[in-house]
Amino acid sequence: MDNIISAQGLAKSFGSLKAVDDLTLYVRKGEIYGFLGPNGAGKTTTIRMLTTMDPPDSGSVAIDGFDTRKDFIEARRRIGVIQQHHSLDKDLTVKENIYHHALMQNIPFKECKSRVEEIIPLMELQERMNTKAEKLSGGWKKRVAIVCSLIHRPEILFMDEPTTGLDTQSRNALWKLIRSINRTGTTVFLTTHYIFEAESLCDRVGIINKGKLIVEGTPQELRSRIGDYALVVTDPAGEESVSYHSDLPAARKAAQEAPGDCVISIRPSNLEDVFLELTGRKIRCSTSRPRCSGSPTAICVI
Repeated sequence: MDNIISAQGLAKSFGSLKAVDDLTLYVRKGEIYGFLGPNGAGKTTTIRMLTTMDPPDSGSVAIDGFDTRKDFIEARRRIGVIQQHHSLDKDLTVKENIYHHALMQNIPFKECKSRVEEIIPLMELQERMNTKAEKLSGGWKKRVAIVCSLIHRPEILFMDEPTTGLDTQSRNALWKLIRSINRTGTTVFLTTHYIFEAESLCDRVGIINKGKLIVEGTPQELRSRIGDYALVVTDPAGEESVSYHSDLPAARKAAQEAPGDCVISIRPSNLEDVFLELTGRKIRCSTSRPRCSGSPTAICVI
């Protein structure tokens, strides 16, 4: 399968801090690729290099075969970016924001109309075209931002934590939209802190830690690296230990060997388990709360 992103030996430092260290990754045309990593692991720096916002200190990036240094314009034309914080003008209507972005992409006004008519139904924005951006909820603003990023028909859409701050209903709606966008042939490069999001949406996942891509594969392949089932043993003091097993019978057999005064549970392993096993670092929710609420879906390493 052809690669739409070919990044080789990327490195980027800020003073004495090496943010990205000899990172190589490939993203295939037509897939949804998830990019996971803790805060400070080099994820944002990598994204900025892939999207031509920052040049690497060393290494190379090609977007659909175009080198981002030598063929910057052609590479950039194939990229759409949804940032965590949208860039909509709050005083303009949805329609005005979309046309403004289209004109910034040097799309002729007459062509803008046909492209808008093509994308708007996908985002279900027909009834909100004359609504000012400031009146929209976070979920609807995200939809408008997606339209703005798709208006020039990019080959690949970068989405930086697109569901952060959205409620469950808006998050599920956005997942549906991401799948719809991908079905039209657009490659999606998704960064997220939510494990379940990556497992649900992504064809392949890469995990970055300390500036290096430490593992890559389908969610199932990554889980199989450690074992498909997790045995969680909680002792009377509340301390947990986790072991991983290739199948359910093996996990049940190991459970029989646990002390009788412990609480035992068996569950499917997940990408959070993979991260813990590969890095040995503790994961906490990416919120301001001092303790995790128990959700297994957030990934943020302290």
